[in-house]
Amino acid sequence: MSDWKEKLAALGGVDHADEETVNEQKIHSKKKEGVVYSTNPNYVYEEDESAVETLPKNQQKLRLNMERAGRGGKTVTLIKGFVGSDEDIQALCKLLKQRCGVGGAVKDGEIIIQGDHRQRLVELLKKEGYSQTK
Repeated sequence: MSDWKEKLAALGGVDHADEETVNEQKIHSKKKEGVVYSTNPNYVYEEDESAVETLPKNQQKLRLNMERAGRGGKTVTLIKGFVGSDEDIQALCKLLKQRCGVGGAVKDGEIIIQGDHRQRLVELLKKEGYSQTK
C-alpha cells in the first residue's frame, strides 16, 4: 500500500512541500490580530512594523496618581504618560517594584504599583533621569 499523501499528490492535490508551507503560514497567521479568517489562499498579511519608539528619559512626561476606587479598597499608585515599547515599560515597572519592595503590573500603558508610594516614586524616577515627573 502507498501513502495517502502520495495518492493525493498523484490526483493533483497538495504535495509535501506545499503542505509544509501551508503549515508554516497557519502558524504565522495565528500571530495576526484583527483578521479572523481569509478565504483567499493568496491573501498576504501585512505586517505592522510601526513599533513605538521609546522617548528619551528626560522627555517622558510621567504623572503619578493615587487611586482606591474600583480596587476593593486597596490603594495603588498609577504612573501614566509613558511613551515607548512594551519591553521598556515592563523594565521600568520591574525596577520600581524592586526599589519599593512591593508588587505591581503594567496594564493599558499604565504602571500600577501597590500602595501609596508617590513621594518615593517621584524621587526614584527623577534619580533615574525622568526629569519631567510630577
